[in-house]
Amino acid sequence: MNQSEEVVVFGGGCFWCTEAVFVDVRGVISVMPGYAGGSVEHPTYDAVCSGRTGHAEVVRVTFDPARISFEDLLTIFFATHDPTTLHRQGNDVGTQYRSVIFFTTDRQRDEALQFISRLSADDDSSGTIVTEVVPLSSFYPAEDYHREYYKYNSSQPYCQLVISPKLKKLKERYRALLKE
Repeated sequence: MNQSEEVVVFGGGCFWCTEAVFVDVRGVISVMPGYAGGSVEHPTYDAVCSGRTGHAEVVRVTFDPARISFEDLLTIFFATHDPTTLHRQGNDVGTQYRSVIFFTTDRQRDEALQFISRLSADDDSSGTIVTEVVPLSSFYPAEDYHREYYKYNSSQPYCQLVISPKLKKLKERYRALLKE
């Protein structure tokens, strides 16, 4: 990673969804699905899905802050998942689907907390935001078959019912933040 790059790790439910959301964002260099926030080293998908490792399904987003602001990444993150449901996104239930930001700099932590405060103050009708904001201690890449899942499996029912509508919303509301 060169000095013009930053890393943040987002957990917003299923990592197939979160990866598909960030892969076409302007200034995003790479998106890697994986696991963070747990107590087991080198967890497997099956172990994480059991709920016993403490890991969340996440994506590691490497980005160029000269091309996309952290605030814009936060805007996309919060607009494409429900940060008010504890340990679930839709039908995906368990701590592995929690809403979480694993920051890598103090500035990211401060901006994330300020962003959540503004969201909470702006709209109290949608529920309390339960998104965790914690330092990244370790990240474990997911198995190869999870990488670019939507790209290679977009016709699968889960992708059509869950991911495609998120991408449609993203393109309609945040086109200016997407790669051309």
